[in-house]
Amino acid sequence: MPKTKYRTTPIKTDKMPPGILFIVGNEAAERFSYYGMNSILVIFMTQYLMNTQGQPAHMTDAQATAWYSTFVSLVYFLPILGGILADAVFGKYLIILLLSIVYCFGHFTLAIDDTRLGLIIGLVLIAMGAGGIKPCVSANVGDQFCASNQHLLPNIFSWFYFSINLGSAGSTLLIPWLLNRVGPSVAFGVPGIAMVIATVVFWLGRKRYAHLPPTGLRTYTEQFFSVRRLLSCKRDAARSGLAKTAAWLSGFRAGWNVENLKALANLLILVPFAAVFWALWQQNFSTWVIQSEKMNRHLFGHNWLPAQIQTVNPIFILILLPLFSYVVYPTVGRLVKVTPLRRFGAGLWAMVFAFLIVAWIQTRIDAGQHPQILWQILAFVVLTAGEVLLSVTHLEFAYTQAPKTMKSLVMFTYLGAVSVGNVFTALVNRFIQNPNGTIKASMAGAAYFYFFAKVMAVTAVLWLIVSPFYRGKTYTQDEAEP
Repeated sequence: MPKTKYRTTPIKTDKMPPGILFIVGNEAAERFSYYGMNSILVIFMTQYLMNTQGQPAHMTDAQATAWYSTFVSLVYFLPILGGILADAVFGKYLIILLLSIVYCFGHFTLAIDDTRLGLIIGLVLIAMGAGGIKPCVSANVGDQFCASNQHLLPNIFSWFYFSINLGSAGSTLLIPWLLNRVGPSVAFGVPGIAMVIATVVFWLGRKRYAHLPPTGLRTYTEQFFSVRRLLSCKRDAARSGLAKTAAWLSGFRAGWNVENLKALANLLILVPFAAVFWALWQQNFSTWVIQSEKMNRHLFGHNWLPAQIQTVNPIFILILLPLFSYVVYPTVGRLVKVTPLRRFGAGLWAMVFAFLIVAWIQTRIDAGQHPQILWQILAFVVLTAGEVLLSVTHLEFAYTQAPKTMKSLVMFTYLGAVSVGNVFTALVNRFIQNPNGTIKASMAGAAYFYFFAKVMAVTAVLWLIVSPFYRGKTYTQDEAEP
């Protein structure tokens, strides 16, 4: 295990641990950079993308949606690599710092190259940076807590989510405006500057964090399976004259770390349900933006850009997070026990209704009407309520239900659900395309949104059947005297 000059265990305190402000500040700036870039990505691909000769090379709506979903699936798949490297080899702090620098280069690549090659290189670098640090940042929050202040974990994860949406709200207003006024170079460059700020803020707090050391590769693999125990069992069996096959079977049984594997299996139960939720949620950055282009966006005396409508999601998050925590949950709790699994299930049903609203909007658009954007904002209210119910719950669950030395890796069960969901959306959008990139008639218009609403409803019903059988265990970090 590598030596470190930093504190390696959380301070024993019943208050918020030191360093949290730096972590939350870093997250706000990083999310500003990501969601700023994210908010204009589909618009960039359909309206600004150029070829190497400087001529327009725009994508169709279906092509852009498939590209966007593929990118997001990569962002949320790479956390498995970042989590393994952080937990086993380098530690969370070093992984976050190094990959944040890669992240910055991705933003600046998009800013200086508006061709498809620049798009590919920039998005791969951003996926490596954003994806690689994701499990480490959220797990690093939990690492600052111990048994004495673990009761504050739900509060800090809510504030952590608050910082995410504070950064998102500012960027989804500003960056689309910059794209419209001054073009993609500045619009992608500003998120790059925000990511540089995020990296510096994180580095400044280095002496205040608890830097839990990596376990080492051999110890890390033995969290799942012990080769040493297998070989030892084989030698013992050979000495006692047992058959070789029986010895290997005995070693196989003895080698597995049953508790860790059981914890991982428990968390994997949630993944397919959350994946379908994110397959729908993520479309507020793609198909919902495309839909808003055909709506009446005049509101409060201003004609809003299609990509700016997304701003209502983080704004509603900032409103609904404290509302649910301090009003909705306590009120409902007087009638029925509000458990994490019930909150998770309620989030699934909320997404069904959100997509039924946008499907109804699309029905009116298909009829040649231009419905008021307030109808889509209503859908955003329902979508955001589902996000508060499911995402915050799943984020907290993924940390507290993970064994102590597997926090970053097991966070992938939360992030990987987003990846799987976006793979599903990308595949659907590739399947429904005609050879020229247009959408097949059977899935065009409102039929597209009704399809996803039906998939979500089936998923929510299945959750009602599966959730009563879930069994879990909470793990917290050790603590050090202040």
